[in-house]
Amino acid sequence: MRPMASELTTFVLIFGTLLFVFGLFSRKIEGTVVTIQMIFLAAGILLSPIGLNLISLSPRSGLVLGVIKVALVLTFFSDASLIGLHSLFLKERLSVRLLFLGLSLTICLGTVFAALLFADITFIDAILLGIILAPTDASLAQKVVEERQVPTLIRNGLIIESGLNDGAVMPLFIFVVALEAVEKLNRPLGTFLAIALEQIGFGIFVGIIIGLVGGWLFSRAFKAGSMSEVYYRTEFVALALISWLVADGVGGNGFIAAFIAGLATRIEDRQVTEEEVILLPRAEGNVLNLAVLFILGVMSAEYLPLVDLKIFAYAVLSLTVVRMVPVTISLIGSHLNIKTGLFMGWFGPRGLASIVLMLITVERIEGIRVSGTIGLAVITTVIISVFAHGITAGPVSNWYARIIATLPPDAPEKESVEELTALQGIETTENIHKEPY
Repeated sequence: MRPMASELTTFVLIFGTLLFVFGLFSRKIEGTVVTIQMIFLAAGILLSPIGLNLISLSPRSGLVLGVIKVALVLTFFSDASLIGLHSLFLKERLSVRLLFLGLSLTICLGTVFAALLFADITFIDAILLGIILAPTDASLAQKVVEERQVPTLIRNGLIIESGLNDGAVMPLFIFVVALEAVEKLNRPLGTFLAIALEQIGFGIFVGIIIGLVGGWLFSRAFKAGSMSEVYYRTEFVALALISWLVADGVGGNGFIAAFIAGLATRIEDRQVTEEEVILLPRAEGNVLNLAVLFILGVMSAEYLPLVDLKIFAYAVLSLTVVRMVPVTISLIGSHLNIKTGLFMGWFGPRGLASIVLMLITVERIEGIRVSGTIGLAVITTVIISVFAHGITAGPVSNWYARIIATLPPDAPEKESVEELTALQGIETTENIHKEPY
């Protein structure tokens, strides 16, 4: 137990120090192209064995998997509870286009490029890689969703897509993992498909029950005034963790359960308070996401020396062609400007969900081990994404704002739409005086 304690102590000490030091200079850093995500990822790389060698973390570490899984569970739940399925049917139905056609085409195109570039992986491995890198993480381009010069319609679309696409790929991921097991362990297809269906089914069932009951109890307690404001956030953290652990305990998928529970809490018609709006994305979730990026930086020491031209090329393709072409195609018929499609296509950062799915896939799934190419490709893509999307968020948003200014008054981008709940109350010092479209 001593090595685990030492690893935990070292991690908490270093990460806590970084968090404190960043806070001291956070106001000055906000006005630059440097993002907090870039700083923590770079710090992880700098302090890793390929840098100053102050901390080492293995992908097999219980600490690593624990922090990253909890971060994803809380993100799944909070995104789903703040956004809700009703958000899919906002004006122009951008999110329906992005989540169904755009996401499907992204997985397909990512699979094709993986199969063409990597000779050491099977076609099922290629599908897995396409799925793992399909979900987006809007927190890595936070300036875009906060920038009031960007039309509300577009910001809504990016937030809804990012909040729901990670949960949407989980059932497909589970099925493809089952196919991977069938191929590599030479076991009956029916056995693994039954396990996959059990994980999905129990995950959905547990999520619905806990989400409905928890949402109903929260609503009643809130309306009755029996709950202290201090516990608004902790109630939802508790629901997320309960749904995850209960589902795992009965043979379901905990991530699906947390996602469905988050959606189910919105079925109950209840008042959304400011405290709920900032629930996880603005507080606990931010700290956990930074911890994940720091861990990724430290773990990358094992992978970065192995990156070759093919891995780098796939990462670049994944962030450009694989993402931008499907998004542009999905917007055909929406009457949005072609540059709107390119803007939305570019801002599809890869982050937390891809890291978790990669760790689950690369390490061990029911006794199988898949190609290390998947881990290399995912880590390289996420690292490039953190820096590329962080640096370009401000300049590209400004460019897009100038494009919007030249569009006619009746352009779809300029239509007045209700701002998504998850965006309400979000202001930055830089844009607080700017008028939204």
